Amino acid sequence: MQASIRELGDKIKSEHTKLETLFQEINKVMVGQKYLIERLMIGLLGNGHILIEGVPGLAKTTAVRTLANAIRTDFQRIQFTPDLLPADLIGTLVYNPKDGHFTTKKGPIFSHIILADEINRAPSKVQSALLEAMQERQVTIGDTTFKLDDPFLVLATQNPIEQEGTYPLPEAQVDRFMLKLSVTYPTRKEEKEILERMSTGTEIQVQPVMEAKHILDLRKLVNQIYVDEKIKDYILDIVFATRNPENYKLDSLKPLINFGASPRASIMLTVAAKAQAFLKGRGYVTPEDVKQIGMDVLRHRVIVTYEAEAEEMRSEDIVGKIFDQIEVP
Repeated sequence: MQASIRELGDKIKSEHTKLETLFQEINKVMVGQKYLIERLMIGLLGNGHILIEGVPGLAKTTAVRTLANAIRTDFQRIQFTPDLLPADLIGTLVYNPKDGHFTTKKGPIFSHIILADEINRAPSKVQSALLEAMQERQVTIGDTTFKLDDPFLVLATQNPIEQEGTYPLPEAQVDRFMLKLSVTYPTRKEEKEILERMSTGTEIQVQPVMEAKHILDLRKLVNQIYVDEKIKDYILDIVFATRNPENYKLDSLKPLINFGASPRASIMLTVAAKAQAFLKGRGYVTPEDVKQIGMDVLRHRVIVTYEAEAEEMRSEDIVGKIFDQIEVP
């Protein structure tokens, strides 16, 4: 076992140089936002969709576009609006009066990387159409089902402060996102560099430095990363503590949690921890990997009660208390 982990670690280190090249290309445009860029890579390596929340102007859209440009993949930006129809997303059947047949016109969802901008502005019918694409990696137009290309990644953004004309995302759809990221303001030093870099009027060109096929090869490596039984039990303890906090000496959280994390959270936390270990150049997962990525996996999967809202307790506060209480192996 130790030998195989060592061999895997050597493979990961050799591939890590290519990943560093990708990071360097992205950083031509991006200033700071290391957290955001690393989490985008974790989604890409872990084959999981990402929901990005932050106020306008924090380079959420720029980060996704830059990532897509640095990889030789198809990319589509879809601006979600209240009048958007499912056909605008997935495509539709077009009738040809000359031969009396219908032909399929595919929509923008048929791309490798999808930027769903302001996803919470789309009505429920569009959300349902997107849900099938995210979960099943397929789209149904008429009575025909089409498989989506691999890799397929939905990177969605939403604005937390402007609620006019928005539709809350259904819990079933939110649960399909591997990670929910909360993006904050840059530091003063970073913002000065942004000012100097972006106020010249010169567009910064990003060159593709990685093929889509290489992403699939990296995913195979990520899947092989070793997870010890103690780490698996640690992950399960964290997830089960969101459902039955009283079993983990967290009785005070019981009235604050309406619904805990689903079994999908256990899967996503394991996969994301593997991707985090890969970014660190290791062939095995440590408890620190789980802790570093855990908040982003769980913050949108723990539904708080009205009592928690009255006490101004967010899901992040509850998840933080769980991580503080659960014994680290």
